[in-house]
Amino acid sequence: MFEVSFLERLGDTAPDSDLPTVLCGASAKSHEARMAAEKLVRSGYQDVSVLEGGIEGWKQAGLDTEGTTSAPAIPEPPNGTLDLDLSECRLEWTGRNLLNKHFGTIAITAGALDFDHGQLTGGRIEFDLQSLRCTDLGGDPLHDVLIRHLLDHDFLDAAEHPDCRLEITAAKELQDTAPGTPNLAVTAELTLRGITEPIEFTACSGLTPDGKPAAQASFAVDRTRWGILYGSARFFENLAGHLVNDMIEFQARIVTR
Repeated sequence: MFEVSFLERLGDTAPDSDLPTVLCGASAKSHEARMAAEKLVRSGYQDVSVLEGGIEGWKQAGLDTEGTTSAPAIPEPPNGTLDLDLSECRLEWTGRNLLNKHFGTIAITAGALDFDHGQLTGGRIEFDLQSLRCTDLGGDPLHDVLIRHLLDHDFLDAAEHPDCRLEITAAKELQDTAPGTPNLAVTAELTLRGITEPIEFTACSGLTPDGKPAAQASFAVDRTRWGILYGSARFFENLAGHLVNDMIEFQARIVTR
């Protein structure tokens, strides 16, 4: 159902579009059979039905099934302190003004997450400000000009304050969520320019197929809380083209070893 070649393979799996065709999904609440039915009808199949209750309902009715395929084993929940897999971790940033934006990356250089039988309890993530890059200006001579500006006193003041880190102080699982939706509320402290301020955000978390804890999050912070005042209309007047939005957006992907 989820393969791009689904419709092309119908010629082999169900070549006669005039015959009654019954589709069965995993359960009554899973939509794959209904979505497949729509595709078959649009492709010209004349008599398409969906098995009520899916395979789960079939089994509950005491009807037989055949085959030896079994569900993959569920990975063990993480426990203890796990180092980050730096090759898989990524942090992206976006800064804006009224009409334009710049976006890029910052390298994650070290870190670990703490788990108690599957529950995230804390963690530390370190960043290298000198690795700051602007993706949209890649290859443009203005790239290095902007990076110097961002690392200078006006913004990150990286020479005086090279330390940049995130300390996770608490995490709470959100109830009644599905994979792919925010299921974790995180409380943390972000240190930047020698200032430590609390932040909160939600993340989509889970285990990779090989059992690695992983999460992705998108959130925004008010840069002025860390003393980054350049171009902020709350602190300067008559900015005109030098206006810079106060909020900086981040997209993070974190994977442990």
